[in-house]
Amino acid sequence: MTDDLEAARKRLSYRAHHRGTKEMDLILGPFADLFLPGYDATKLARFEAVLDQSDADLLSWVTGQSPLGQGADIELLGEVVAFAHKGLAK
Repeated sequence: MTDDLEAARKRLSYRAHHRGTKEMDLILGPFADLFLPGYDATKLARFEAVLDQSDADLLSWVTGQSPLGQGADIELLGEVVAFAHKGLAK
């Protein structure tokens, strides 16, 4: 099981770093580097669902241009938004 989790972390880290837009690469990549090592299988699945969202939607949510979408993982997206805002404030 540990090998499966590690493989999932590597796969999700790759996806987070290699998005369709540079903006989301710069937000989701470092977020994944910081948080994925501590995620269990359930949280990894939730993060994968976030990565399944389009970059346009994610960027719109992170920048506050639109409210979080229907069915979105509001808790996890809130963590991403807080991380992005903290990083942008530097």
